[in-house]
Amino acid sequence: MATNFTAGRVPLDEPAIVRAGRRVSWGAIFAGVVIAVAVQLLLGILGTGIGLSMVDPVEGTTPGAAGFGIAAGIYWLITTVIALGSGGYAAARLSGVTEKFDALAHGLVVWGVTLILTLYLLTSAVGGIIGGAFRTVGSVAGAAGATVGAVAPKAAQVASVDAGDVKQEASAYLSDAPNDPAQMTAEQAQAEIARQLPALARGGADGQRAESRIVDVVAAQRKISREQAQAQVTRAKAQFVKTKNDAVETAKSATDTAAGAAASTSFILVLALLAGAGAAALGATTATRRRLR
Repeated sequence: MATNFTAGRVPLDEPAIVRAGRRVSWGAIFAGVVIAVAVQLLLGILGTGIGLSMVDPVEGTTPGAAGFGIAAGIYWLITTVIALGSGGYAAARLSGVTEKFDALAHGLVVWGVTLILTLYLLTSAVGGIIGGAFRTVGSVAGAAGATVGAVAPKAAQVASVDAGDVKQEASAYLSDAPNDPAQMTAEQAQAEIARQLPALARGGADGQRAESRIVDVVAAQRKISREQAQAQVTRAKAQFVKTKNDAVETAKSATDTAAGAAASTSFILVLALLAGAGAAALGATTATRRRLR
């Protein structure tokens, strides 16, 4: 192996010159990614331990959700900067590059590969586990349903119960209430009112007929005049409409709040990713070897 000597400089061998001539060293980038992921995992486990140590259910000193979430976000940002800075520094140092731009490119590639690898792990491993669990539950439920459907007729035969008798009994339970509201029991009156509510909610001619039927039932059950029953039904319907409108407004407000929180989270995530890219680039440019002439 030939060795070159320069005045006032450290001896430089030819393989080092060849390595320095390459613009991209994928081996160094891979090493930087491994270091970045390892440091991120290590600091993440450390942060989990710190967070769990702050929880004390006995004394009731558990930190609030808002403050805990802010602290966790800040800690995640710091660990990302440290991990990617270390990975970028290692990649640029191992590659032996002497140009600032080459080192910067190594750092950014480390950042990009680490990001892609993290997204892949989150979407493939964790998502696959969760999806597999749900698929397993669905398969078990389907098998259980099929088993019950196959066993039910046999169980009825063993118990000497005829299928026709079961249908007749079910029809008796589901039979309509007497047409005259005065002859209805309290349970039949409630069932009749519940049966008319969907048509009342739809409105139109069916809604008017349903409201008239409900008024007749209320008047007969409470033994009041039809005008009094109509007033009670009108108040109940107005209260129902108010409750429905309030629920809709609450849902809209919750949706707006969730959308705003999601937007804020997206912006913060983008800033954190940019901070990680800057850390990787800074670490890489810091490790740039001085050109030997």
